[in-house]
Amino acid sequence: MAKGRCFQLDAKKLLFVLSLAMVCLSLYTFLSDPGHVAYWNAQPSVHPLSVAQLYRKKNASDDMPANASRTDSSGTPDAMSTNATDWTATKRLPQALIIGVKKGGTRALLEFLRLHPDVRAAGSEPHFFDRHYDRGLDWYRSLMPKALDGQIVMEKTPRYFVSADSPARVHSMSHEVKLIVVVRDPITRAISDYAQIVSKTPGVASFESLSFRNGSAGVEVNSQWSPLWIGLYAQHLERWLAYFPSAQLYFVHGERLVTDPAGEMAHVQDFLGLERIVTDKHFYFNQTKGFPCLKKPEGSSQPHCLGRTKGRAHPQIQEEAMRKLSEFYRPHNVRFYDMVGKDFGWQ
Repeated sequence: MAKGRCFQLDAKKLLFVLSLAMVCLSLYTFLSDPGHVAYWNAQPSVHPLSVAQLYRKKNASDDMPANASRTDSSGTPDAMSTNATDWTATKRLPQALIIGVKKGGTRALLEFLRLHPDVRAAGSEPHFFDRHYDRGLDWYRSLMPKALDGQIVMEKTPRYFVSADSPARVHSMSHEVKLIVVVRDPITRAISDYAQIVSKTPGVASFESLSFRNGSAGVEVNSQWSPLWIGLYAQHLERWLAYFPSAQLYFVHGERLVTDPAGEMAHVQDFLGLERIVTDKHFYFNQTKGFPCLKKPEGSSQPHCLGRTKGRAHPQIQEEAMRKLSEFYRPHNVRFYDMVGKDFGWQ
């Protein structure tokens, strides 16, 4: 009788072991199926890798920055994005702004930053804080591209730096926003600004006659003329420092952005807290335009230079006018160097 009971217990144990083995085998078969793995990886409950990590994994053997955050014309992430990251893409207010300066190299900087997979940038200049502030933050947010968690949303409007109302308005949006200013020699910048004016308004007066109140290379510099006024960097910076600590502003050396774009981009990426992904392998110098171009820009296998308006030829300026403008800007430049703790070496 006892022997029969032992046999029944052994049979139950055997049945339990066999059942457990079948469950384990089924689970192993399920998890080994690539289709099942792909399905579960695509679910929103799975926390995705950072976009920069995805970039490295996808491009380990390819120099082209296949931007994981690329979007189609509707602003929706395209097939280059993983399914896992599509679920979290939303529109939000920018965490970084390129606020100036006009003709300093802001478009180039934005194009270079677009190569980074953790950067999402608005295409056109919103001019929200200087022209369209009454439309409200919801309208402003609607202009931003969709972005994933961990990506930085940004826009550029060079007019912000010289706008009297912009510092307070930006601060009202965010106390922590990071601000980038591309600066170059104020005289060269003014001449570039004038060249753009001439291209749009043929027949405009000479640079010299507009720069001095008493005509060509006159005694008094016309500092209220916009191309010269913009170059009073210290004056404009004072307004921003009334609302933001200097640690939240980074000043890009406009001349070095041309001669050493990878070096300047390394500093910008550090300032934004980004991994240094945009490097010298992304640039080549175009001798014709006198400007760096992108070897393989986002969404293209062909090299790309900025538009024909970039690298526009400058008019010849009288030496006397250049000398007087240099004397005029010297104390303003020195004051600016002291404020930012950096000597840009402008003569």
